[in-house]
Amino acid sequence: MDSARSDSFMALKILVAGGFGVGKTTLVGSVSEIRPLSTEERLTEAGRPVDRLDGVQHKTTTTVAMDFGRITIHDDLALYLFGTPGQDRFWFLWDELAQGALGAVVLADTRRLADSFAAIDYFEHRSIPFVVAVNCFDGARAHRADEVARALDLDRGTPVVLCDARDRASCKEVLIRLVEHAASSYEARLSANASSA
Repeated sequence: MDSARSDSFMALKILVAGGFGVGKTTLVGSVSEIRPLSTEERLTEAGRPVDRLDGVQHKTTTTVAMDFGRITIHDDLALYLFGTPGQDRFWFLWDELAQGALGAVVLADTRRLADSFAAIDYFEHRSIPFVVAVNCFDGARAHRADEVARALDLDRGTPVVLCDARDRASCKEVLIRLVEHAASSYEARLSANASSA
């Protein structure tokens, strides 16, 4: 790497969050240019009393710590992706994973939208910019982005994008939209701080 590139190169931390079984591991794996690190473990009988499998009865594994991947957006910009665990019993990891994050993708499944509320609340209360990416599962009823935004009662200006977590190009568009949204949120905060000074 030449010195001009190393001076301008930027790596940004992005979280991929959402409910259990919405496709976080799939998204990180499909978009990552490196072999993703995954902490997938098999679901066990011991977890049955605490893991809600409503709508994802076919799921046999779960993320127990995080997923990690990397994608280069431009020559001078790379995104490091940290997929969060989706089950309530692993929420204690979120505070560590969120430190230093530019923003987050909240992956949603319209068949189980209520599973998105906890992640949305988490990022809203910490003023971490996020986009909602609706993972368009095969066989699920299609909804427009504005319908999903209303159903989730999102703050005005929070982007909602439709995607396929299995498709690299689709996931890359979600990440670009998040970086753009985080940049405009940061500029708005700077402007507000300058006005109040």
